[in-house]
Amino acid sequence: MPELPDITVYVEALQSRLCGEELTEVRLGTPFLLRTVDPPLAEIVRKRVRDVTRSGKRIIIGFDDDLFAVFHLMIAGRLHWKPRSNKPPRKTDLAAFEFPNGTLTLTEAGTKRRASLHLVRGAAGLSDFARGGLEVLETTLDQFAERLRSESHTVKRSLTDPRLFSGVGNAYSDEILHRARLSPVKLTRRLTDEEIATLYEATRTTLVEWTERLRAEADGEFPEKVTAFRPEMAVHGKFGQPCPVCGTPVQRIRYADNETNYCARCQTDGKLLADRALSRLLKEDWPRSIDEVV
Repeated sequence: MPELPDITVYVEALQSRLCGEELTEVRLGTPFLLRTVDPPLAEIVRKRVRDVTRSGKRIIIGFDDDLFAVFHLMIAGRLHWKPRSNKPPRKTDLAAFEFPNGTLTLTEAGTKRRASLHLVRGAAGLSDFARGGLEVLETTLDQFAERLRSESHTVKRSLTDPRLFSGVGNAYSDEILHRARLSPVKLTRRLTDEEIATLYEATRTTLVEWTERLRAEADGEFPEKVTAFRPEMAVHGKFGQPCPVCGTPVQRIRYADNETNYCARCQTDGKLLADRALSRLLKEDWPRSIDEVV
């Protein structure tokens, strides 16, 4: 799922292409993408784009007359920018938005249709999407600590909870926790002041560094390589590969459609965290330490 760095670069690319432009046509490839009926989608046609902003992991395109198109890409949704042409729309396009200078399309890999588009009117309509999470790059250490300790969860869960922090998901939380050398399952209320300060700096540094990296990678072009799995990442998606700090094979905890990646030596003092499926299967044969598997 695109997170704060990816969404930020998307927003910057859209701002430079859409602001001041008039939407001339909109096409839906599937009716299931649009989750609202009032105002109707046709109402934004012939309206100019006033701004493009981010709210958590959502992208908001603001039009004339206080109208807003709210996109949530979910896991597999991606945006694309193409020059105007007479070619027929692709079957993979869930939606296409025609402007005088190009076409913005939305695609989604796989068969599950989770990406969404809402059309709302005014600030009141936008408020329905505000989850309340803190913008980590705009907050102080004290605010960060207070929010982190407001509920007793694992630190991984807290970082990815949109009610607590805005824009952080599965991928970058793995990278943040590896940089902070913290276990993903440590409870937030057991974190020391020093650990929270380290986590605060790791969160900000990781998000800024990746935003700058993705911005440089796009180099003024529209970002077309948005993915949660990048070779430069330290642990996310790197199960079995060597940790870039200590060389120990990266471990994982699998659950539902996600997995948490971590380095046992750098983050958990060598302890292997229980995989909900595999550890139950192996029971007493489940290794307790990284030294038992390397």
